[in-house]
Amino acid sequence: MKDTQNPVQTIPTQNRLLTAEDFLRLSDVPPEVEWFANITNRCTRRTYENAIKDFMRFTGIKKADEFRIVTRAHVIAWRDDLINRDRSGSTIRHRLAALASLFDYLCEKNAVTHNPVKGVKRPKNDSNEGRTPALGDHQARKLLDAPDGSTLRTKRDRAILATLLYHALRREEVCKLTIKDFKHERRGVPHLKVSGKGGKTRYVPLHPAASRLVYEYIEIAGHGTDETGALFRSVSNNTKNGLGKAITADGIYKIVRAYSTELGFTIGAHALRATAATNALDHQADIAKVQEWLGHANISTTRIYDHRKTRPEDSPTFKVNY
Repeated sequence: MKDTQNPVQTIPTQNRLLTAEDFLRLSDVPPEVEWFANITNRCTRRTYENAIKDFMRFTGIKKADEFRIVTRAHVIAWRDDLINRDRSGSTIRHRLAALASLFDYLCEKNAVTHNPVKGVKRPKNDSNEGRTPALGDHQARKLLDAPDGSTLRTKRDRAILATLLYHALRREEVCKLTIKDFKHERRGVPHLKVSGKGGKTRYVPLHPAASRLVYEYIEIAGHGTDETGALFRSVSNNTKNGLGKAITADGIYKIVRAYSTELGFTIGAHALRATAATNALDHQADIAKVQEWLGHANISTTRIYDHRKTRPEDSPTFKVNY
């Protein structure tokens, strides 16, 4: 719900003292705009923006205060339209959740009397398993070996793939890593300091295989002494004076997409997180520890990656003996 006239965004940040004009402008900010401006997580912001824009296109809403006349019938019609457009159940649930979040805020601010999204039936989960594909061990090994050569780009790409596959990080978390984050130690064991969702920080033990590849990349890149600088950088912007820009989440997605496509199994970056989580659980890692490792707030999210009960080789079918 990007608003080009958003008064929250027009206040100059370099001057912390509000002018009388700025004060009055902020006092008139509609709660609809205020809600969106208060979303600090970039991924959540993008997801919610897409959902609210889609709802506005469907209903013809042009101004923020028009949300106050929305009824449950509007929401149901939008849900049915999403179904007719063959949107997946998870997409529809996420979009309804975004709209519900907006109306929860409007209720809190007494801008509306009730949340019209409440009571609207949402598509059920097809199963408790996630839709993100997890690679087999042989595919993961092939992907790690895919960036062939000793150039800066191939060294960086191998280090990024290893960081994803061995530590189950989100791509945004990889982008935020600094040199200093890579050099943490806890009880004598190297750790990654990871800045996760909701501003939460967690420490993940550094896998030796990934550590070696990252050190090889840093050595050829030459920015190992820039402790506050980005660990993984855009190759075109990489410099040795600390000005190198961090690689973007989209850049990481394209790296995974390109190498996996070459190998014949096109996937996105999140598939590597699913692969790491599934692999750890398959090798008897404690699910509570995996939850902490992944940075999940709820263990039910972690269970999506637990396929141990659905492995064909464990089926009673193969226990039958006549």
